[in-house]
Amino acid sequence: MNNVKIILFGSSRFIIPVIENLRKNFDLVMVITTEKNPGDSVPSFCQTNKIPFLSVTTLSDPKLKSSIINLKSPVAVLSYFGLFVPDSILNSFPKGIINIHPSLLPKYRGPTPVQTAILNGETTTGVTIIKLDSEIDHGKIFTQKTIEISEKDTTSTLHEKLFSLGGEQLIPVIKDYLNGSLKPQEQDHSNATFTKRLSRNDGYIDFNNPPSKEKLDRMIRAYHPWPGAWTKFKVKSSKLKVIKFLPDKKIQIEGKKPMSYKDFTNGYPEAKEKIERFF
Repeated sequence: MNNVKIILFGSSRFIIPVIENLRKNFDLVMVITTEKNPGDSVPSFCQTNKIPFLSVTTLSDPKLKSSIINLKSPVAVLSYFGLFVPDSILNSFPKGIINIHPSLLPKYRGPTPVQTAILNGETTTGVTIIKLDSEIDHGKIFTQKTIEISEKDTTSTLHEKLFSLGGEQLIPVIKDYLNGSLKPQEQDHSNATFTKRLSRNDGYIDFNNPPSKEKLDRMIRAYHPWPGAWTKFKVKSSKLKVIKFLPDKKIQIEGKKPMSYKDFTNGYPEAKEKIERFF
């Protein structure tokens, strides 16, 4: 199987374990990413390890399809990519595209499954590997693996765990799928739930209608590192400042370094009453 040509669609540092596993087990002929700067995670890793890569902003360019067909890859992998894959690209691979999704499908389809699981207070989540189809996270399932969500997990740490696990699970899936011993199974679409894209305002905390201590904790962990759990109020009679609530009971004032809750209230005692209920 080491000579099987694979193309990967993916972005962000979270998928580096996926790239690593693919290049060790197959002939990784191309990584297609939405990251474009040399210092970004995927381009940097590919350059260091001499893996061909291509940065794109769309998959609709006919030249891209021609390039993919010329590489003669029977199957592709998609992991944390962010762009919709049109049928013209999907159908370029004789065996289709295999997708790593960080939830236990059909639960939490869509763009923010990890954030939503933390926000909802879930104690478990997992990785589902599916065969991509033309609908969002709708394809047939190859395999699933469950993991626990710890009380300290953030979106960042949970993504790291899930894509590391997904990279491990992916290799036997590809091998068994290509040799015909693994057949994907239909999802139970009647149990599907969906997540939404986040905006900056999702992380806003209104102290006139504050969340519970438990909900704020989940917001801090779910919205780290973006959009962050944040609010605005005056400190030391200045103009309104953005105040960010960070994991590990830290607070950051706009333009300042993160500090502990104790240091914050010592330095800004006028803010203590507003936030002391949460710490």
